[in-house]
Amino acid sequence: MYGWHLRILRVNLTTKKVTQEDVDPKIARDYLGGRGWAIHYLYKEMNPMADALSPENILIFATGPLTATPAPTGNRYMVVTKSPLTGALAHSNSGGEFPTWMKRTGFDMFIFEGKSSEPVYLFVNEDQVEVRSAAHVWGKDVHETTDILKGETSTEARVACIGQAGENLALMAAIMNDKHRAAARSGVGAVMGSKNLKAVVAMGNKNPALYKPDEMRALSVDTSKNVGADVKKGSNMRIYGTSYVPQVTNTLGILPTRNFLQGTFEGVNNIDGDALKNQYLIRHTPCYRCPLSCGRLTEVPDGKYKGKGEGPEYETISSLGTGCGVSNLAALVKANYLCNEFGMDTITTGMTIAAAMEMYEKGYISEEIIGMPLKFGDHDAMIEMIKKMAYREGFGNDLAQGSYRLAEKYGHPEIAVTTRKQEFPGYDPRGSQGMGLLYATSNKGASHMEGDVAYEEVFGVPVKENPLMTEGKPELVKHFEDSFALMDSSGLCVFVAIRYAFSKDRMILPQRLAEMMNLSTGAGYTPEEALKAAERVYNLERMFLLKAGSVEDTLPHRMLHEPLPDGPAKGKVVELDKMLPEFYKLRGWDEKGVPTKEKLIELGLPN
Repeated sequence: MYGWHLRILRVNLTTKKVTQEDVDPKIARDYLGGRGWAIHYLYKEMNPMADALSPENILIFATGPLTATPAPTGNRYMVVTKSPLTGALAHSNSGGEFPTWMKRTGFDMFIFEGKSSEPVYLFVNEDQVEVRSAAHVWGKDVHETTDILKGETSTEARVACIGQAGENLALMAAIMNDKHRAAARSGVGAVMGSKNLKAVVAMGNKNPALYKPDEMRALSVDTSKNVGADVKKGSNMRIYGTSYVPQVTNTLGILPTRNFLQGTFEGVNNIDGDALKNQYLIRHTPCYRCPLSCGRLTEVPDGKYKGKGEGPEYETISSLGTGCGVSNLAALVKANYLCNEFGMDTITTGMTIAAAMEMYEKGYISEEIIGMPLKFGDHDAMIEMIKKMAYREGFGNDLAQGSYRLAEKYGHPEIAVTTRKQEFPGYDPRGSQGMGLLYATSNKGASHMEGDVAYEEVFGVPVKENPLMTEGKPELVKHFEDSFALMDSSGLCVFVAIRYAFSKDRMILPQRLAEMMNLSTGAGYTPEEALKAAERVYNLERMFLLKAGSVEDTLPHRMLHEPLPDGPAKGKVVELDKMLPEFYKLRGWDEKGVPTKEKLIELGLPN
């Protein structure tokens, strides 16, 4: 077979037994790869009601058919498991370099079962597979761990690992690769920590064979040139990465401010892309084979926030920055560095601290409980809370559970801005109705990366949709959800895929991705088959979600009942009831959001 290796590495951490198995070519084709393969195996092999932090949970690293190919940004992998934060599904995506090196081992997917009795890491160099002691790196941060493990294996290896947050089972723990890239959301790092798996170290030279290598390379070169030329025309993404976005969302009145109490932030100029570029930016940094280069190497050269690393990007600015009312850029950059070093999702971290700040200011949590004042805008307190969360020290033990459990514990669940217990990313859906429907229906809880309709509602790519209107949003959300499932399964980064393939014609994206996957795999997808496979993936995730007991598609009280107090969307709430019934019909689900028997038969799914 081409494109895929059709090989899985299965690691039982309890017994230290490692086995290799082949993938049925029909399963490979029907589920595409990456996110699709992973949910197929998770659904088939795991009890969705099992405790996410128990040995019964399964942790899957999965690459796609475009990973480690010449495809521009064909360098993504998915981490799929049951989420300890939401109690439902987790699928987190990351780039950097690790995904390509992982696939070069000769395996498409790693499946981890059970729990080691002591800290270990997995070393894979093609057919050399070893479960090694990680006692010497347990307790060390992501950067130290990466350097030590590369030193004792090979400088050619690439490392994915957890930091102290994952070891201590903080529910916002991320899996970090290449030091700065994160499979961040839903607590996947806590699952890794619960298994005493500190790291995965990968290397090899087994690039997948290509079905039509010359045509694949020609298409990839042409795509890179086109995307690169477009980016170089003064693109905000090339100049700022995503750090330009705060000005966009602030102008629209949907920038999360002080735990979504407001939609505009008076200090936005202090922490936006221009401020970052002028004060701390060293250079832009790409993932492997990326013509976009949206990463940012930054440095705070002196002072108490001195440090060097990558970021912050938009989601960090909107959570640890505006979400917490913080306008001190040096402190915000330091907070981002700490999250990367400890291995923490900046969205859940920031918005959990923001919820605690609101509860403190309203008198719901005392200074005695917290150990210090915790007001909006207090950047030093924010940094201290990050440290306490990573180690679960004092009040940090409560924060490490996420905002939903924090607010529930102290008697004010209305303070938590979450769906399926996962914190909202950086778009207030009261001023972006499609994003509201997306957050409510997302299989993994609130997430823009489940199907980011902000591309049209906020940025006008490929067309501008009125963000305050509900008409047409069910079809738009379904289209984006299926499209993101296709991109995540293929192994292609959404940033480049959007620029390469999105159009007013809804079939352009599946057409172009099908063409690229066909040149890689020889699978012969039609655009309709590629999109149907993505819909199959999305619906199987839905079935896992339902069996895990997470069945209500809704939004928190603030989004449905507290109108935005400022900005262009002032007075708006999310009109979810106008959109949800039509969305269910378009999906082929019943009035409770359950896929019908007819839809399951159509997609070839178990029913």
